[in-house]
Amino acid sequence: MLPKQPASSLRLRLDRSALSHNWRALDRLSGGARAGAAVKANAYGLGVDLAVPTLRDAGARDFFIAHWSEVPALLKHVAPQQISVLHGPLTADDCAFAQATGVKPVINSRFQAKLWREAGNGPCDLMVDTGMNRLGISPADFTDADIAGLDIDILLSHLASADDESPLNAAQLARFGHACAALPARSRSLANSAGIALGKDYLFDVTRPGLSLYGGIPRPELAGEIRPVAVIEAAIIQCRDLAPGETVGYNATFTVDRPMRAGIVSLGYADGFLRAWGGKGALSSDGAKLPLLGRVSMDMVAVDLAAAPHLKDGDWIGVPYALPEAAQLTGLSQYELLTILGQRFERT
Repeated sequence: MLPKQPASSLRLRLDRSALSHNWRALDRLSGGARAGAAVKANAYGLGVDLAVPTLRDAGARDFFIAHWSEVPALLKHVAPQQISVLHGPLTADDCAFAQATGVKPVINSRFQAKLWREAGNGPCDLMVDTGMNRLGISPADFTDADIAGLDIDILLSHLASADDESPLNAAQLARFGHACAALPARSRSLANSAGIALGKDYLFDVTRPGLSLYGGIPRPELAGEIRPVAVIEAAIIQCRDLAPGETVGYNATFTVDRPMRAGIVSLGYADGFLRAWGGKGALSSDGAKLPLLGRVSMDMVAVDLAAAPHLKDGDWIGVPYALPEAAQLTGLSQYELLTILGQRFERT
C-alpha cells in the first residue's frame, strides 16, 4: 500500500461566497427569468464537485453540460431532470442512457429528434439555430414530424456576438421570437452571461450564464456585479542568486542586468499557465509584484524576488487571475484562461 500522497505544490481555491454572489447577481439581472448555470467542462475548469453544490444552494435549478460523460458527476448533486446535455444524442446508446438516468437531451437536428422519438421520446430541450451556424435546427425544420412530436421543456438558442455591439444580436432575437411562436415549449432561453446584459428583451424564461459565474466579465455592464472566483497559488521550488550576464530559461530570452534573486515556481504551461504570460506577467506576494523572467516552461516559471526578498524555498505565492485583466495581458480569452487550468491543482 502506498503511503499518504503528499500535498500538491499547486492550489486552486474556489471562493464559494463569490460564486454564490455571482449567481445571485446574474439571477437578479435576469429579471423575471430564472438564471441557470452552465457547468460544462468541469464547471469551466474549477471543479464540478465544488461549484455545483454551491450554485444549487444559491438557488440554481437548471444545469447545462456538453457531454454525456459529464452526467455522473452532476447526478451526485442535483436531480436528473435539472440537467441538460447540450450536444444531444448521436446513438441509441445515448438515448438509452438519457432514458435510464432521466437527464434531458438537447435536440439539435432532425436526426437527433428522430433518434429520440424512436427511443420512446420524453422531455427534452430543443436548440434552434438563429444565426451562429453551430448547433440547432433551422426554420425549415419547424414542421418536421419528429420535431413537432417532441415534448420540449426548454426551447434554446445561442447568441453569437452578445459581447459586442453587433446587429446580429437583434437579428437573432427576432429569429428566436419566430421560433417561440412556432414551437411550443414550457420555457424559452436565449441569453448567456453577456446576453443578460443586453436587456430585458433577451431574457425570456431561463438565462444560461457560464463565464460570469466564474468571474468573467464579457460586457462592461457586468463589471460592478461580478467577483473573481478562482484563487490560485503555487509553491517556490528553489531560490537562486543570479549574476549580471547570466540568462534564464529556454532560449535564453532573459539576460540578468544586475545581481538578482530569483524564485523557481511550480507552475507551467502543463498547468494552463501558457507561454503567453512570459515577459509581461507577474506573480505576487502580499501585494508585491514578482515579474516573470524568461519563458514559461512546462512545469516551472522563474520570478524576480526583489520585491519580496524574505521568500524562501517552499513558500507560497499568488497567481493573479482576474479574468478581464489576464485576458488583456495574454491575448487569451477569459474562457480559455479558466478551462485550460490543469489537473495538478489541489482544488479546495
